[in-house]
Amino acid sequence: MKPIWLYFLIVILYSCKTTSTTINAEKSTIPLYVGTFTTKDSKGIYHFLFNTKTGALTNQKLAAETSSPNYMVYSKNRKHLYTANRSGNPDQPDFISAFNVNKNGTLTLINTQNSQGKSPCHVTINEEGTLISNTNYNGGTVSLYQINKDGGLTKAKQVFNHNAKNQTSHAHSSQFYKNELFVADLGRNAIYQYVLNEGEYKLQSEAIVNAVGNPGPRHFTISQNGTFIYVINEYENSITSIKRDDSNFKTIDLDTTLMSNTTEENFSADIHLSKNQKYLYVTNRGENTVAVFNRNTETGTIEKIQNISVEGDWPRNFTIDPTGTFLLVANRRSNNISVFKINQNNGQLSFLHDVKTPSPVFLLF
Repeated sequence: MKPIWLYFLIVILYSCKTTSTTINAEKSTIPLYVGTFTTKDSKGIYHFLFNTKTGALTNQKLAAETSSPNYMVYSKNRKHLYTANRSGNPDQPDFISAFNVNKNGTLTLINTQNSQGKSPCHVTINEEGTLISNTNYNGGTVSLYQINKDGGLTKAKQVFNHNAKNQTSHAHSSQFYKNELFVADLGRNAIYQYVLNEGEYKLQSEAIVNAVGNPGPRHFTISQNGTFIYVINEYENSITSIKRDDSNFKTIDLDTTLMSNTTEENFSADIHLSKNQKYLYVTNRGENTVAVFNRNTETGTIEKIQNISVEGDWPRNFTIDPTGTFLLVANRRSNNISVFKINQNNGQLSFLHDVKTPSPVFLLF
């Protein structure tokens, strides 16, 4: 007969093992928020659980009912979430929303503020976590909001109007880098640079590089060291690669995002660097592909190595999971999210599976 203390020891060890397994399982499952256009079946922001080991998306639920939340960003402590919203009502202004993130994945509205322009399409947060920048596509304006202690937003503290006498602005995205703010203006074919000076951002230059023709700069990504900027051009279906030398900028590369034999009308959409900075990914709406590029981390130049079907229609946005293992695409018109595995040796993608969700246009880990 075994001594009684041995039975207690077995129970304790089994309990620890079970607890450990639960903790590990929890760590491998993270939230994914999905922004949508609420013109048909969608009601707002949706919440999924994503398995970082298998790439599975499960437990879809409505996190917050809100009008066309088409771009989102977390606060630095991830306790709050901010969205660009189109009201869908010509008598009501478009707006920016601040939400509390609840433990069960739902979102609780803190407040909203006027977007100071029509069709807000992009929000981003500065490195200190104190400012939100919003761009208004049809308004041609960029608005900056201070974040309150409770996570809510103040009224816009600065508004930049990019419209000119003979040019209509379509401000499409912005990004902070240290004490600077860069803005991609699709309408005026320019990347603008603002610099923080005495508490306010001030325009530094009309355009950091000269555009040829009508490329339509939409979104951009900045390398971790700040030396290179990669711009996705919606109309030209190309990537403009820009190198920075102190305060000077120059174009070093221009590459097509499309397959050589494509016959589809196309509008390139989104762009992101891989976690290791060795690869660059972009989405093509029309051709309905993700284009993959090798990136020379020394020279900044890129070379296309793959175009792969998104297994859906009209890929507006995509994201890479925090582990750098999976790439997820939001296909607006086919109402699905496609999951791809990233080959860690060459950056190329392989399709795994997809899930249905209404009118997805933005994905946030």
